[in-house]
Amino acid sequence: MRQLFLLLALAMVISVEAQQSTGNTPPLVYSVENTAPDTPKLLMKPANELPVIRELPDALEGVSSFSDWARRRNELGQLIQHYELGEKPVMAPGAVTARMEADTLIVTVNVEGRTLTLCTTIHYPKVGRPPYALMIGTSGISLPRKLFDGKPIAIMTYYESQVNDYSHIWHHHHDRGQHPFDRLYPHLKDNGAYIEWAWGLSRLLDGLQLLGPEKTRIDMAHIGVTGCSYAGKMALYCGAFDERVALTISQEPGGGGAAAWRASHLLTEVEDLDHTDYHWFLESMRENFRGDSVYQLPFDQHELCAMVCPRALLLLGNPDYKWLADEAMKPSAEAARRVWERFGIADRFDYSIIGGHPHCVLPESQYPLVESFIDRFLLSKTE
Repeated sequence: MRQLFLLLALAMVISVEAQQSTGNTPPLVYSVENTAPDTPKLLMKPANELPVIRELPDALEGVSSFSDWARRRNELGQLIQHYELGEKPVMAPGAVTARMEADTLIVTVNVEGRTLTLCTTIHYPKVGRPPYALMIGTSGISLPRKLFDGKPIAIMTYYESQVNDYSHIWHHHHDRGQHPFDRLYPHLKDNGAYIEWAWGLSRLLDGLQLLGPEKTRIDMAHIGVTGCSYAGKMALYCGAFDERVALTISQEPGGGGAAAWRASHLLTEVEDLDHTDYHWFLESMRENFRGDSVYQLPFDQHELCAMVCPRALLLLGNPDYKWLADEAMKPSAEAARRVWERFGIADRFDYSIIGGHPHCVLPESQYPLVESFIDRFLLSKTE
């Protein structure tokens, strides 16, 4: 049995490497969190010295071929961290350890003697053979279970409160600077929750990777992440900031997710930069870019979406809930789509905005699109 798992693991690595080196087609996923960690640091200007940009910024600025994209993707990540979210710290070698207790994954992070532990149970399918694809739900999966029934896909919930227990729904939470992540990194106490949650998801992936498919029964080349509403934002940030995620499905993420800040500024009664929950973001973003100053923001949310490229991204909207700012998600999605189109992989991105259903309840009319992304990017089905 051990030899079988080792052979399957080796085949998975060979398959991923082959995807990365075959012809001019960009890979479907990577085996590392960040493929270009040595990208030079940008010089960050004070907010009041940034130029006014009325239109959505060009996500492909300075990109002449796919070989330029890793650098550009990291530049976008730097801008988003500096002006919107805060820092996602890089892990030192040996800082993460992991173990399995029955079907429960336990990951421990050690930073200068301070520790944080994450744990979650993996629910394995009753069909197929390991290693299995894995769908991770940020704070749970709201997609219908029938989309996963009968498929060889394991399911896991990311309990984000183990990293940052802020909730805009419940009032029993710590304040900024007092969360488990903040105690691990005291100098990052001003971070917004979304970058901390993205960091936590990456540590779970570290644990799966360290243990390998023999112990976890999980195929690291077929990892998905999904969530809805505030967790839809979370899924998007998690997928954007970790290149080991093959498929991101962001369901009804609203403002601060896929909706462009510039576009939502022109709307009323929506979640825009002036009307969002700033536990999620840097307080300085509200101070620096409120009102018409939003046009000095050196990026916009279409570029957060673009950071998922060349991996797969599906955005789902619901226009019946005006607060979600789907009118601002549509131009953002169209601008993001151009990045996938530029590299000849437009089929790896899509968006669908359909009403007539409650918030976070996927309508049957969207089932075929969602299932096609699951089949293609978690199960490698071609039909």
